[in-house]
Amino acid sequence: MKKIDQVYDALVQLEKKFNRGISAYEVSQVLKNDRANVSRYLNILYIENKILKAEGRPVLYSSLKKDEVITVVQDTKNSVDEITLRQQSLQIPIQQAKAAILYPPRGLHTLILGETGVGKSMFAELMYQFAIEAKVIDTEAPFIRFNCADYADNPQLVMAQVFGVKKGAYTGADKDKEGLLKKADGGILFLDEVHRLSPQGQEMLFTYIDTGVFRSLGETEKTIQVEVQIIAATTEDPQSHLLNTFTRRIPMIITLPPLREKSLAERYYLIEYFIKKESKRIGKSVYVNRNSLISLLLYDCPNNIGQLGSDIQLSCAKAFVNYKSNKEEYILITQSDLPQHVKKGMMRINELRDEIDQLVNTKCDILRFNFREDVAPNITSKPSDNEDFYDAIEKKLEDLKKSGIEAEEINQIINIDIESHFQKYLGNLHEDIRIQEISKIVDVEVLETVEEILRLAQNKLERKYDKKIYYGLALHIHGFIERVKKGVKIYHPKLNLIRVEYPDEFLVAMESVKIIDKKFHVQTPLDEIGYLTLFFTSNPLDIDGDEKIKVGILVIMHGNTTASSMVDVCNTLVGAHHAAALDMPLSMKPLDMYELAKKQIVKLDRGRGVLLLVDMGSLTNFGDMVYEETGIIVKTIDMVSTPIAVDACRKAVLGRDINEIYESFKDIGCMNKGFVKKIKMTNKNIIITACFTGEGASERLKSIIEEKLSNNYNIEIIPLNILNRKGFKASINQYKENHKILAIVSTVDIHVNDIPFISAAEMIAGDGMKYLEDIVKEEENYVKIGKSLKNHLKYIDGEKIIDEIRHTISDIESLLNLKIRDEAVIGIILHVSFLLDKLKGGGKETTFEGLIHYKDQFNREMIIVKNCCISLENKYKIDIGENELAYICNMMISNNENEAL
Repeated sequence: MKKIDQVYDALVQLEKKFNRGISAYEVSQVLKNDRANVSRYLNILYIENKILKAEGRPVLYSSLKKDEVITVVQDTKNSVDEITLRQQSLQIPIQQAKAAILYPPRGLHTLILGETGVGKSMFAELMYQFAIEAKVIDTEAPFIRFNCADYADNPQLVMAQVFGVKKGAYTGADKDKEGLLKKADGGILFLDEVHRLSPQGQEMLFTYIDTGVFRSLGETEKTIQVEVQIIAATTEDPQSHLLNTFTRRIPMIITLPPLREKSLAERYYLIEYFIKKESKRIGKSVYVNRNSLISLLLYDCPNNIGQLGSDIQLSCAKAFVNYKSNKEEYILITQSDLPQHVKKGMMRINELRDEIDQLVNTKCDILRFNFREDVAPNITSKPSDNEDFYDAIEKKLEDLKKSGIEAEEINQIINIDIESHFQKYLGNLHEDIRIQEISKIVDVEVLETVEEILRLAQNKLERKYDKKIYYGLALHIHGFIERVKKGVKIYHPKLNLIRVEYPDEFLVAMESVKIIDKKFHVQTPLDEIGYLTLFFTSNPLDIDGDEKIKVGILVIMHGNTTASSMVDVCNTLVGAHHAAALDMPLSMKPLDMYELAKKQIVKLDRGRGVLLLVDMGSLTNFGDMVYEETGIIVKTIDMVSTPIAVDACRKAVLGRDINEIYESFKDIGCMNKGFVKKIKMTNKNIIITACFTGEGASERLKSIIEEKLSNNYNIEIIPLNILNRKGFKASINQYKENHKILAIVSTVDIHVNDIPFISAAEMIAGDGMKYLEDIVKEEENYVKIGKSLKNHLKYIDGEKIIDEIRHTISDIESLLNLKIRDEAVIGIILHVSFLLDKLKGGGKETTFEGLIHYKDQFNREMIIVKNCCISLENKYKIDIGENELAYICNMMISNNENEAL
């Protein structure tokens, strides 16, 4: 008989004798042959599909033919093969798991090794599911899970849980109790963190593994026999934390790889799985933008799959909050929704760019994940900004209630810092307002009541209140009375807190309410007293802050001197050392550059944010990451060129708002717009009226303006509320995208760049209406000129070019300290309009006589004019030469009203 046949026969005999897998050492002992030779023959038999091999320590062999195993599995639909296709790193562990489950007669006991979070518990459940699918165990067979660490401080209790306990075994054991091992009869017992099992407990488990029977804790005679497959798991080195007698009896040892050893394709599958899991929980599709997906693919995730799932769940939760609060129709995960440590994954893109491009480039900028099917997003317009203050609170309250949050938590969430809103509402108001003029907006009875209330408050609180409080309180009470008379409910989420923090002011508010109730025959609810209290505690604040503070500019580029050179040009041309630069050598790690950028942004910020100008790659994510860590508003523009940087720096020096600068570059195409909602453009000019509620005073101001202005003007008047600075300014910026805002008329001083402000007091008692009419008439004249130009210009839209040139003239005036005569402005606009049309059509520039001498005399002025015209050149893709720049510069200087230049 050949040696290989002798080895096979010995394996069969030993297997029948011990009813388990046999090691090469055991076969070598029977044949009295060298172990290495026996192992070689066993491997040949395995390759020839004559025996089955179970990897582990030691390797065990069975006479069961491999094709028999395959027959069993092929007849059964199993889930593990699907996972093998998606998770190649689990190919060997899954083959081991199959062997452990299929090994006759009742499988092999298994030990799963791996770091925290690699999915040991999920893998054990997968083995159980496979056992059912392969019909090794019944569909109703139990799967019992027990974490040995839960009772690690009480070894007796752990053993009692696993093996059961006999009455009287220890203090407190007052009756017999069945253990988990007995309950798992016919199925699988999964012992997680098995290294926390005491040595005595390991010995008891070893006895069961070796004999198939065990005794309950405290039992000395009766044994219990069960058929249970043990699957144990540990994060520790089994040789260090488990008894040798225990590990030697575990025939199958499976090691699960950590997340860092998986391919990006595998990680993508896990990301998809977790996002779809959240999609099922929410009941809606979840969208992820490309950069966020890349960050999830690349970030350092030390706690493996468990941490990946938690980070994705947190990101989905933040995106869901945005979806609810903004009343959007889709849930979109962006960089701002990712935890800070996840965002840093984008910094590794240079290391793995080829793999990322292969995996992600075939996909869209926005990826959709749905647990059932793909559903196209239905994006609708945002809710109207014209909401009553009370209505806003009620809507938020209703949404929170619908989401199932407890009442106490709702009050915390809905706390929108009402004191701050009141302070902003009471900003700097005109001091000289006469009662008879205000009465055009507010009833005289209300004003008289306010005077009485303020006298009461001043006497009781020994505090002086000026006209600012008087006017704001009058408008508030006017709106409140109308609301009460309509029977509309009033709710204050911080009423109890107001009572405690401002007891004196609250008492005054209660007395004030008696005056109001008696005067207007109403019954003021308790919640309204909370709002009145805040008027007696607030200190007026300027809603818009210091407009002299400028937006910071930071340029970061790849290369040794790219950013520095660009910033030198910017600062020289603009005439102010405003922009800062950071050069990023190609050898520099993105994480190191991020830390430098963060420090520089903190240094540059003066309260109005920082505009980040970058070229490409991981730099595009720095803005969101810095905002997450510091709270500083950072807007990022990528693919930046020198003209764009100069234009951005110029606008910052002129004091433009960060959102205005950022939005101004949309047409140039240097920003990734992602999900941008298309809004229909209109040609109507608008006037904004503003007050605290968006009704009351702002509606009255709207009526006054509509009554005085002719219906022939193509304007629309929009009332807005001033609940907070950010919300109001966001509304202004949104309207500016599609309309020309001629003026803001408000009860509060509101100064927004390039938009004239008229106070309510001036509209009622001063020259505000005349000023507004002049603005409207001037604008109408420019509209007529634009329509006329439309018929005379061939290559440029005359109606659109008017505003663009006016903006450019305004910039030149500011930087050169000029004031162009009104009668000359139209002439300059017409000259530049025809010039741009000529250049766009390929025409040549007109020669300026004495150009060299003129440049020597007005070199600085020509540079500034050139910089201010860059946005026109970029938009119309033309180049305004020195001759034409000299003509424009000369027209500006010659028509200056200021004496000194």
